[in-house]
Amino acid sequence: MSTPPAQDGPQPDASRVTEPARRVVRADVGDSALDVSEHAAAVADVVAGAVVTFAGVVRDHDHGRAVERLEYVAHPSAGDVLAEVAQDVARRCRVDAVAVSHRVGHLAVGDCALAVAVSAAHRREAFEAAALLVDEVKRRLPVWKHQHFSDGTSEWVACP
Repeated sequence: MSTPPAQDGPQPDASRVTEPARRVVRADVGDSALDVSEHAAAVADVVAGAVVTFAGVVRDHDHGRAVERLEYVAHPSAGDVLAEVAQDVARRCRVDAVAVSHRVGHLAVGDCALAVAVSAAHRREAFEAAALLVDEVKRRLPVWKHQHFSDGTSEWVACP
């Protein structure tokens, strides 16, 4: 008995009628407020049994220090890079659609800085793709965070 050849990429899903669309419906970098529910609505599809969302929200602390506000600054290529990241994740994962946006400019505690939504036929695929998308955005996106602390000091995070 021979072993079937190894295949690259996600394996076929016998439960589906059609292959996943792997669409990128949104990949934006901008200064407008982000709404995760808008991202979820953008990826909704009748073939998707799961829609997973993630909101990266500005918290009031970092490494034991009180954070008052943040400023995100983007390289001019950030929009193109985010589109590439979203396309890479859509290509690598069995998803129907992905939507991702990163906010730049001044943000207050509680504001959404990163909005992600992924739809897929099954929850595991959607969760895994959403986690990969967040990780890849954090790894590859040329956006830097300037944190302002309550003691009047500030620091740049992940800035070359």
